[in-house]
Order: sequence, then structure tokens, then C-alpha cells
Amino acid sequence: MRAVVWISEGTWEGCVDCARAFVPEDAEVTLLHVSPSDVEALAERGSARLLGRRPPEPPGPPLRAIAVEEAEALLQAALSRFDRRARTMVRRGKVEREVLEACAGSDLLVLARDGEPRLGPKSLGPRTRFVADHAPCQVLVAWPEDPPGIDTLKLPPHLR
Repeated sequence: MRAVVWISEGTWEGCVDCARAFVPEDAEVTLLHVSPSDVEALAERGSARLLGRRPPEPPGPPLRAIAVEEAEALLQAALSRFDRRARTMVRRGKVEREVLEACAGSDLLVLARDGEPRLGPKSLGPRTRFVADHAPCQVLVAWPEDPPGIDTLKLPPHLR
């Protein structure tokens, strides 16, 4: 079995715990982190509103170096928590497309709910919903924390 575990800020612990519990120990596991490239583009265009004045050089390392460093630190924390042999992969680009491309040839994708902390379709954010709907493999959806109670389910009036 080949499994990809999508590691992202805020939900990675739930993903790793779920993968450790449900992915067989002899599986080939890849811990994947994707840094969005649109943040860099937005930051680069920020100085365009200075009306011809030259912006000062930004202090410190460029955003890409910071993103890579943070991704690698997050993956190392996930690898420690997973406590099994796994490889890590850092990708950069449009998050949804990069996750789907990383899943090519895999049997399972483990991802975490990142939307509202309640039962229902809004418990998945837009990117996670897209990936879950278009993944070329089986998808295991984890709660990043304990699942909410049934009382969080908001049914339409005709189903109450």
C-alpha cells in the first residue's frame, strides 16, 4: 500500500494520529506539505501601490526560504509524531493541484477537516473539499481533534 498524508498547519496532528492508527505498518508512507505560491505573488505586488517610489529592500530572508524552512520543520515534527518510517515531500504551487499530483499512483490519501468544527459539509474548507472530491485514490478524512457531537449537525427544517 502507498499512502500520502497531507500535512498542513493547524490539522497535521490529527492527520498523523489517524494515519498511525489506520495505515498498515508495512505501507509506503509519504508525509506531504504544500506551500502555496500565491502568497509570494501577493507579497511581491504589495509595493505596486507606492506610485513610482522605490520600495525599501525587505529585511530578512525571502518568503520562499521562510516557507521551505517552516515546511521542513513541520514535516520533521510530523515524522517524530508518526514514529514510523516515512518519507517527506515538500511541494510548492497551487495547493489543490500539488496534492492531487502527489497522490498519483497512491492507494490512500489521509487529510484532515479544516473547516467549521461541526458535523456537515462545511467541516471541509474549499481546498480540502476539492482534493477530497478529485483525489485519484481512496480518501481517509480525519478530525483534527475529537469529533464534535451529533448536536452540532444543522439539519434543514424539513428534516428536523
